[in-house]
Amino acid sequence: MATSSVSTASTSSPKPKASGSSEAGGFAVTKRLRKELMTLMMTPTPGVSAFPESDSNLFKWAGTLTGPDGTVYEGLTYRLNLTFPPEYPYRPPTIKFDTPCYHPNVAMKGGTYVLTDKWSAVYSVHTVLVSLQSLLGDPNNASPLNVEAAELWADQEAFKEKVVASYKPL
Repeated sequence: MATSSVSTASTSSPKPKASGSSEAGGFAVTKRLRKELMTLMMTPTPGVSAFPESDSNLFKWAGTLTGPDGTVYEGLTYRLNLTFPPEYPYRPPTIKFDTPCYHPNVAMKGGTYVLTDKWSAVYSVHTVLVSLQSLLGDPNNASPLNVEAAELWADQEAFKEKVVASYKPL
């Protein structure tokens, strides 16, 4: 990575602010998100992808997640919406399933998945997506957002019927 010198002259042009954040913090977040995007593009992982919705806003991403093999989600593809706060990576992104997902850890109304518990700044978009894909086949039933799904999980045949009935690809 090339280094650059910082000019203190009053004629230097100000850098544009990142949307919704302070100037210094916005640049750090933007730099981090650009680095994470490059990692996703250079080392793709089967079944997960994400990218900014537009070139002008790195704080809103669209993602996809395919169900892991050998689970009731196998063969299904889910679209996600990731919104990064100005304090990212110190605060987690908000993740919403745009494709309806019947799962113990996904709210049926609104498709929200909550990352606040055990969040760490060392996590990246890639690690979040891979973890989320893994969670499809191994939910945290001790802390469900969808209690009905958590209770039904033990009966995989009945659970799969609910998954298929609620799945509506976009």
